Amino acid sequence: MSSGSEKENENAFSIELKSKEYVKHIALSNDAEEKVLIEGFLGELEDSNFIEGVMLELKGTKGTLRMDLREEELRRLLERSVRKQSQEQ
Repeated sequence: MSSGSEKENENAFSIELKSKEYVKHIALSNDAEEKVLIEGFLGELEDSNFIEGVMLELKGTKGTLRMDLREEELRRLLERSVRKQSQEQ
């Protein structure tokens, strides 16, 4: 999933759907300042795993989402989220 345009300390992702009918919405602009929105359906989640400890993979019945994310990064983010939620209560 790497490319020549990777930026240091940024997480890449890919979305692979089994059919374009599972794409709900894609919004792209010619203006580099505009946001990009990609929405779709992975279907019922069947599996999740870490590939070589550096890539989170979520497999659904209709597609797969992959993201460069180390297992320890995910744990840290989840812990931060739990702390934030408990502070809000």
